[in-house]
Amino acid sequence: MKSIAVFCGSSIGFNSIYKTEALKVGHYFAQHNIGLVYGGGKIGMMGILADALLEKKGHVTGVIPGLLRHEEVEHSNISKMIVTKTMSKRKVKISKMVDGYIALAGGFGTLDELFEALTLGQLGIENKPVGLLNTNGFFDATLKQLDVMVAEGFLKQINREMLQVADTIEDLMTKMQVYTAPKLGKIVNTVASK
Repeated sequence: MKSIAVFCGSSIGFNSIYKTEALKVGHYFAQHNIGLVYGGGKIGMMGILADALLEKKGHVTGVIPGLLRHEEVEHSNISKMIVTKTMSKRKVKISKMVDGYIALAGGFGTLDELFEALTLGQLGIENKPVGLLNTNGFFDATLKQLDVMVAEGFLKQINREMLQVADTIEDLMTKMQVYTAPKLGKIVNTVASK
């Protein structure tokens, strides 16, 4: 994979383990010549990740919607910055630029981007690997919710398995590199008739 989108928080959280993991991801990308595509921020996990790559001479592309383009937020030292008109145009732009997606610890935006990437895979619009770096068990509750969705009949197990999960960037990248998208069957409407 030449280019990966990473979704992560605009804060660093309360535990330094998340910052440490963002640094590891950045250094891994630089060492393996993987370009980072991300939200374009200089703050929080996003800034830590971008700076880690830049420190090792890695390539960093930011994609930021104009409404978030403030001096306090926008990273001014990255390799390339792309400004979009809206959040939805940002997602489309990122999608066209990357070979896969990884989510690190974050908030609403991180989950939004993660589940959009999974939905694109579920619908067969994309066949890219989607990874979750589960640092410190951060996503344990999210993963449990996915299992509940399967158990209650709202998510197929084959689609649940699209999400690649690991505790280290090395293990996650190994899984993502051998990922094969599931073959799609017909989408069936299961609405009961009265």
